[in-house]
Amino acid sequence: MSMILFACVVRVRDGLPLSASTDFHLNQNFLECRKRLKALSLLLTRYPDRGTARGRDLSIHFHSSGDIACMGICSNSYPTIMVFCFLEKIQWEFAASYSPTSVGLASRPYAFIEFDNVIQKVKCHFNYNNCSQMKINLEKIQEELKCQPPVLLQLEDTELINGMINGHAELHVGYTPTYRMQRVTALGILSLVLNIMCGALNLIRGVHLAEYSFQEDHEGIGNLFAFLLPFVACIFQCYLYLFYTSARKGKAFLLLIAICLCNIYLYGLRNLWQILFHIGVASFSSYQILTRQLMEKPPDCGV
Repeated sequence: MSMILFACVVRVRDGLPLSASTDFHLNQNFLECRKRLKALSLLLTRYPDRGTARGRDLSIHFHSSGDIACMGICSNSYPTIMVFCFLEKIQWEFAASYSPTSVGLASRPYAFIEFDNVIQKVKCHFNYNNCSQMKINLEKIQEELKCQPPVLLQLEDTELINGMINGHAELHVGYTPTYRMQRVTALGILSLVLNIMCGALNLIRGVHLAEYSFQEDHEGIGNLFAFLLPFVACIFQCYLYLFYTSARKGKAFLLLIAICLCNIYLYGLRNLWQILFHIGVASFSSYQILTRQLMEKPPDCGV
């Protein structure tokens, strides 16, 4: 039967599944195709925005846009243009429901599983309505596919995915770890707010000092940098708290030292209590960065 069997939304950068249709098909070909879709979702950054991986009876199609990609499994007889119309509809609905920030901060598989209801409705609409009955811009999609055809892959190609041997899509090599941070705490949010406030104060003082230094006092350039450098350091402290980077501990200590030295240098333009406040906020932020634990968790595409 010519139809769409399965659809899911994944995050492009690491293949984290965000939502999926909860269909249960016990057909062995479908189960194998699901494994291949899972493996392919980890490699979407290597391919263009649209692509098709064809098997003997079933095909995998994907459409990437921004941070997310919509993927689907359908029978080979289902029209390609309809598949990409379906995926674009899913992508548009998901983008309208969830912000890029919430997608970027998602830390567990199927964080937006409630979107399955939308996927099911759209899938049912495409499976059981004729093309002429659908209010979709088929000509637009067809023109886009002509100008930029989807990349064609073969599921049986042993070079498609590492570990895919003789048409089997099991990953035998070690996966690249997906690093995710623990949930942001209330104290972490407080450190971000204080950090942003200190950064804003440094930027405002720096801008005012820049106008004065360049017009009258050229010897105040050192003070200017002593304001602007902590501003940049505050921004990087926020980044280190929110996202994982290598050598995280060393970077946190370096930023703390830079903020402390700059504030000591500014003694005279700031009183002792102001200096202690900025150093205290920087120390508190550094503590939050160092105590927010890292979770290493392999992507899981099983519903």
